[in-house]
Amino acid sequence: MKIYLVNDNTLNAFVAGGQNIFINTGLILRSETALQLVGVIAHETGHIQAGDLSRTPQELAKAKMYGILTSVLGLAAAVGTGRADLGEAIILGGQGTGQRAFLKYSRTQEAAADQAAMRLMDAAGESSEGLLQFLNILERQEKLSLGHPNPYLLSHPLSRERVEALAQHVAHSPFSTVPIPPEVHAMFARMKAKLFAFLNPPAATLRRYPTTDTSLPARYARAIAAYRTPDLPKALDEIDALIKGHPKDGYFWELKGQMLFENAKVPEAIVAYRRAAELLPKAYLIRNDLARALLEAGDPNLLQEAIDDFKTSLNDEADQPFIWRQLGIAYGRKGDLGQSALALGEAALRSGDTSEAIYHANKAQGLLPHGSRGWLHAQDLLDAAHQASKDSGKAR
Repeated sequence: MKIYLVNDNTLNAFVAGGQNIFINTGLILRSETALQLVGVIAHETGHIQAGDLSRTPQELAKAKMYGILTSVLGLAAAVGTGRADLGEAIILGGQGTGQRAFLKYSRTQEAAADQAAMRLMDAAGESSEGLLQFLNILERQEKLSLGHPNPYLLSHPLSRERVEALAQHVAHSPFSTVPIPPEVHAMFARMKAKLFAFLNPPAATLRRYPTTDTSLPARYARAIAAYRTPDLPKALDEIDALIKGHPKDGYFWELKGQMLFENAKVPEAIVAYRRAAELLPKAYLIRNDLARALLEAGDPNLLQEAIDDFKTSLNDEADQPFIWRQLGIAYGRKGDLGQSALALGEAALRSGDTSEAIYHANKAQGLLPHGSRGWLHAQDLLDAAHQASKDSGKAR
């Protein structure tokens, strides 16, 4: 199961594409406690467990087309153009269409997902109180909506019976009073601060996290606000102070690397990213950031390290065309044109450009030894691209 964040301020979460849970940033920011967010994730996991999606493959395909893919494209547009408003518009338009096309559960399915969530929480020895709190919040909002229902309620119909069933369970479950560990609450507060600071203007961040607030999440948010102002000296002072107090926190090192890299201080960024990768070896996106910095350095001696890090990041993010494209560039600069063509073909396929994928796969087969691992990979890529092209023709 994978969890994806969608840069959308509305309060929503949904399941699609098999075992994939999509959570809007708005839901995280408006969750009052970690327990509420955990409850929502348990509920969405309940839909996966109940197999609600597997019985409607055609509707699922529509939801993926109109909702999920446009969400991803929206994020790409926001990053690529530097205009978050463009990205959010694409996400909101596409996701709304997807919700109307498919993401609507029956009351029976919702009740079944609640039951599955309660079983999951009990099995984990955790309280279902958070899910009950979340439903109570939705119920209050529904009464105040004045004809503008919450997006979550459009896809997850709420009933008094659902709330009462959860309340009964919470009243009798032996785990209802089990508290979430303090470190989880701390991480939740940090996560909200980080999201808020990256998604809102610096002035809004400073209003929510004023200098009188000396908590770690507030200091983290102010460091991000300074970086986005942009005020690099102040941002570095803020993040260095956090690193001094928490030298083994990989996410602080990651933020420092980002600050430096995006201000053309590549050698210093490499140092920070290397430390972040050492502290968080399973954070594959940090590996990708390190590889980008190594590639940007323009030092031939760093190319193999960049290639290795791009390949490591693909272990968990194999569907990301940007990483494949960067890997292709790294191979090209190293002079390995066969592997470069192969990586660029993978990038094209994952971007939906089947003709470009076929071109690069054929080029790779012409450059790589016949029957070698790379040559066979290129053949697999050719087969996948031809099949995708055929499927696309049928869809039309």
